[in-house]
Amino acid sequence: MANTSNRTLRLLSLLQTHRYWPGTELAERLGVSVRTLRRDVDRLRELGYPVEAQRGVDGGYQLAAGAALPPLVIDDEEAVALAVGLQAAAQGAVEGIAESSVRVLAKVAQVMPARLRHRVEALRAMTVPADWGGPPRAAIDPGALTAVALACRDGEQLRFSYTAADGQYTDRHVEPHRLVCLGRRWYLVAYDLARHDWRNFRVDRLTAPHGTGSRFRPRDLPAADAAEFVRASLENLPRPYQVEALVDAPAATVRERIGRWSTVEEVDAEHCRVRMTTDSLDWPTMALGVLNADFRVLSPPELLAQVHDWGARFNRARG
Repeated sequence: MANTSNRTLRLLSLLQTHRYWPGTELAERLGVSVRTLRRDVDRLRELGYPVEAQRGVDGGYQLAAGAALPPLVIDDEEAVALAVGLQAAAQGAVEGIAESSVRVLAKVAQVMPARLRHRVEALRAMTVPADWGGPPRAAIDPGALTAVALACRDGEQLRFSYTAADGQYTDRHVEPHRLVCLGRRWYLVAYDLARHDWRNFRVDRLTAPHGTGSRFRPRDLPAADAAEFVRASLENLPRPYQVEALVDAPAATVRERIGRWSTVEEVDAEHCRVRMTTDSLDWPTMALGVLNADFRVLSPPELLAQVHDWGARFNRARG
């Protein structure tokens, strides 16, 4: 569905140049068959775009001259996906397309229905970019993301339920400031009215964010910007574990089993070195255990102690 939507947008962009496109050339530009192109053109027509077709060997397509284009018809989640994707590109993740992405985001927003344009522009305006790259690794509810963005833009107090890293569940009442996309996650920077201090919240841990209708006067953030505030907060968190172990098994065998979640380096034909970065030692313990091979923990000492504890527990299970 995502590929189809992206291709349809690209087709519309090409047709909006107001030139005549031979069908074979247009299909080649889109990387699809002529039959798929016909289906995409039919989809544009269903959305209300006046695409004219000329049949025959040299047949092709163009938008009707002087036709007024209707608003882009997409749903809420597709609107958020467009805004997030184009904004990520605009931050320079791919060399040479940052400026183009900014222009495209502005153009796409203009042809959206007013309700969706309102949300997308709020998300764009209220997000502070940062430099720690990579795609988001936590699932975000698009509705929650836009609700938070709108509250930030409108200066409206926000309520939501929040699940902390330790599993503690609390209700929060905040003055939202900015959204930050950093380290493959989204964060809300806000002033917590119950704790009388600035906080950042992972958006994937928010539940049912909603505006209260109460407005507030913006406070001074104790940092250069929202991204810097989040960075400083994360630097105070416990560092993740750097796991290293020697395994008595060929590197190819180990990669096949756990290579997706670790770095495996060959030592010799029968031994390899495994490295992982993790917030919890449970996963490395299980991963090394399922290799069905002897191994030696090199670091950290906490993993060595956990393996010892697990081994003693398994021995006790034997009765």
